[in-house]
Amino acid sequence: MKKFAGTRSYVMLCIAVFGLGTQAFGQASKTKANTIIYKNPAAPVESRVKDLLKRMTLEEKAGQICTLLGWEMYEKNGDSVGISETFKSVMDKRHIGSFWATLRADPWTKKTLVTGLSPKQAAIATNAMQRYMMENTRLGIPLLLAEECPHGHMAIGTTVFSTSIGQASTWDPALIQEMAGAIAKEARVQGAHIGYGPVLDLVREPRWSRLEETYGEDPYLISQMGISMVKGFQGNNLRSGSNVVSTLKHFTAYGSPEGGHNGGIALTGVRDLYSSYLPPFQAAIKAGAQSIMASYNSIDGVPCSANSFLLKDVLVKQWGFRGFSVSDLGGIPGVRSTHRVAATMEEAAAMAINAGLDADLGGEAYGDALIKAVNNKKVAMATLDSAVAHVLRLKFNMGLFENPYVDPAAAEKAVGTETTKALSRRVAAASIVLMKNEQELLPLKKTIKNLAVIGPNADNIYNQLGDYTAPQPDEKIVTVLEGIKAKVSPDTKVTYVKGCAIRDTAHANISEAVAAAEQADAVVIVLGGSSARDFGTTFQSTGAAEVKASEVAVSDMESGEGYDRVSLDLMGLQNQLLQRIAATGKPVVLVLIEGRPLNINWAAQNVPAIINAWYPGQEGGHAVADVLFGDYNPAGRLPISIPKSVGQLPVYYNYKHASRHDYVEMDAKPLYSFGHGLSYAKFDYQDLKTNVQASGNNLKVSISFKLKNTSKVAGDEVAQLYIRDDAGTVVTAVKQLKKFQRIHLAPGEEQQVTFELLPDDLRLLNIDMKWVVEPGTFSVMVGASSEDIRLNGSFEVKQEVVCKY
Repeated sequence: MKKFAGTRSYVMLCIAVFGLGTQAFGQASKTKANTIIYKNPAAPVESRVKDLLKRMTLEEKAGQICTLLGWEMYEKNGDSVGISETFKSVMDKRHIGSFWATLRADPWTKKTLVTGLSPKQAAIATNAMQRYMMENTRLGIPLLLAEECPHGHMAIGTTVFSTSIGQASTWDPALIQEMAGAIAKEARVQGAHIGYGPVLDLVREPRWSRLEETYGEDPYLISQMGISMVKGFQGNNLRSGSNVVSTLKHFTAYGSPEGGHNGGIALTGVRDLYSSYLPPFQAAIKAGAQSIMASYNSIDGVPCSANSFLLKDVLVKQWGFRGFSVSDLGGIPGVRSTHRVAATMEEAAAMAINAGLDADLGGEAYGDALIKAVNNKKVAMATLDSAVAHVLRLKFNMGLFENPYVDPAAAEKAVGTETTKALSRRVAAASIVLMKNEQELLPLKKTIKNLAVIGPNADNIYNQLGDYTAPQPDEKIVTVLEGIKAKVSPDTKVTYVKGCAIRDTAHANISEAVAAAEQADAVVIVLGGSSARDFGTTFQSTGAAEVKASEVAVSDMESGEGYDRVSLDLMGLQNQLLQRIAATGKPVVLVLIEGRPLNINWAAQNVPAIINAWYPGQEGGHAVADVLFGDYNPAGRLPISIPKSVGQLPVYYNYKHASRHDYVEMDAKPLYSFGHGLSYAKFDYQDLKTNVQASGNNLKVSISFKLKNTSKVAGDEVAQLYIRDDAGTVVTAVKQLKKFQRIHLAPGEEQQVTFELLPDDLRLLNIDMKWVVEPGTFSVMVGASSEDIRLNGSFEVKQEVVCKY
């Protein structure tokens, strides 16, 4: 037979000679294509993963578990956006499977409102990256793109919500789930697949710089917020086009470092680890979280980035986690450089992946060092395959092999909408904590004739947004000053004087502020802290900052990642400003905008009204004004205790039974306790009842009471249930939050409230390290805060109940 030039010609000859029809040829071709199992969407996911792994080289496998920094992977020229040469080079050399912060904009990335990407451009850029992967790489494996999403997607044009400590202050899980869903959609429509968050670190050290990113000091409250975030992020279908995978941070015991040093060692025993620090992560994983991030710190001498007890025993064996784990940025190199438990990068990479850490954020360790470790038999191929499989499985489950692209036109319409703007205002208002309201100074009258607004945080957009925030156009953010001006009557004279900065002491105008206060009928003074990185700075080609002569040399930033404090005092001249304003004798309202609890001892004694707004987000000014003038009845509650002094630390409410007494200088109690918060309404608690139903290992305790609004205004009350195990075989907490509910009541309205407790709510880790509910009595405390207990009762469990972990 004559030799034909191509396969197609040979096949056509066979058709002619043997009488094969074109339909049969098409079916044969389709059958042959379907033998590539990983490309067949009808094949089971596990079969697709297994098939793809067989086809991958060692280098390709290593690339799949590296997550590189993404903002250098696109090029922008005017309105045109495409992939960069850096991207092509990285793919050619390293076969990378994931990027982080591709759409991030801030001073670190040097992406501004001009050089960064609009939502539409972001979608075009991520599409270009995915198209290159699908059309120009050997195996056509799509990318996973992860983004920072703690209080909004950290990208240009997205909605900025209250930071996490404010979210926790709402004590409203349903509202936070709604917010998380909005954040997820804004990220997903731009091409992101993973949202970093929520941060589930339990905080017992407010000097630590990242407290604003957390939900506070209580494991149950953190758990409920975490569950809400996971459900909001992930929804019911990761292929929806509106949801992202939730990456839990930071695993674990990261929020209570020795000395308040970010990344410092955690001083905790195994029982407290299980009882206090791990429950929020377990609850979020039970809610479906698909990813988790190892923390920088070590526990009992073992870095969390190479801790097989956490990553294998707890996470996988005990909790059944099926997602993938990832390091924090540079966490695996830190095993060598920070913790000094590895001599080389190869050893650090081997330690981490052998301990069960799947992916490397930063990609410094799981590149050549990991390849070398595999070749040197320090890492088994099966171990590498397992890590790669965890990442590939998610890509298949999200449908990225079939649909890796997003719609730029839809992204333009779906991000930063009026709906999400209104939601940001709702979250901010719900988060505001009325800490003090002497003689019912608040709410103020909108018809007030002369109002002075004073302070460094009264009219500073970035100081109210918190860390992990992208650059914002001025007109998008409503400051407290702007919110007040929009609220008061046209006849009200509003006089604004900054007075001083947060930290700088060289550029103050306190005398001018005092003069304004003296002419006013009341004063709103806005103090606190700042996590604002300097968005106004321009940079030289070397990255050095160009400081203009007119700019204040000292940044306001005293909080945010890396800004640990030695004290909690208001910085700069803020206390002096407050005291001078109070000395005028005018009614003063202190508004705190801050990322951590600050020392307000003097204010608590001398200022009649105090509200804490934390970092309230883009609509924070409207939300604060809503509360100041009575259009919103505040119901926020503290998710963390406010200490009187750093010398008291730690000062969390649910401390273990021990000898605790006053100090020489002061008592041991915090200034304001966990759960504290006031309202313009008054509420009455009555008729506490308990009912125990027990049969074998089945146990349910019902606790009910009546809650009534006894005032003339509608409002929300946050009813809180605390339990104490009266006599355990191990030391337990003096009280522990077990249930809560934010309840809206009209004037005079009464509602029956019932909380149900199951064995997991009453268990302890006994002397044999077994989870059980021990027989004995439990004290019941119901009230408006951990200290404001209105009803007391008890119930008895008559036989031991064994709990599953």
